[in-house]
Amino acid sequence: MQLVGMLDSPFVRRTAISLRLLGVPFEHRSLSVFSTFEQFRAINPVVKAPTLVCDDGHVLMDSTLIIDYAEALSGRSLMPADRTERLRALRLTGLALAACEKTVQIAYEHNLRPADKRHPPWLDRVRGQLASACSALEQEVVAAPLAADEKTMTQAGVSTAVAWAFTQLMAPDAISPADHPALAAYSAKAERLPVFVGAPMV
Repeated sequence: MQLVGMLDSPFVRRTAISLRLLGVPFEHRSLSVFSTFEQFRAINPVVKAPTLVCDDGHVLMDSTLIIDYAEALSGRSLMPADRTERLRALRLTGLALAACEKTVQIAYEHNLRPADKRHPPWLDRVRGQLASACSALEQEVVAAPLAADEKTMTQAGVSTAVAWAFTQLMAPDAISPADHPALAAYSAKAERLPVFVGAPMV
């Protein structure tokens, strides 16, 4: 199988880390939806990262769907079996993905849109949404610490750590580590794990 996309995308990165945690072998093709658009389009005409090219040639896209397929292949899940714990993991994963999405919007606004075309009220709203997601994650990590080892880490842990690192890389002025010490500490611990080190953002 081939995982297509750049690891500076949190969606590609969480997929790569998840596949490695699940023990699903894959080849990583580091193609950009910008600089290598035509190469990417030859694989997936929608040009959406991450894209997974399955062994039978079928193409999947969207990180959550790819991870779901990988779990079916591996016979195990990164989601807890207990319903209460699973609900929490889903809630945290949703918050982490929202943080990723809002950080991407902020980065695109600053890096792709001309300054005279930006709409400050919209950007303020996005920053507020990002702040709310990170604040909620901080409260959750303080209330019940997430596992930070490769044997017991859940998707909530993977996505939370990836989201924080991505936010600090792309929008460091938007979210302060001083205001989110538990979140920053958890991400730093996760980033030292081999599966994270093996999927560097830069």
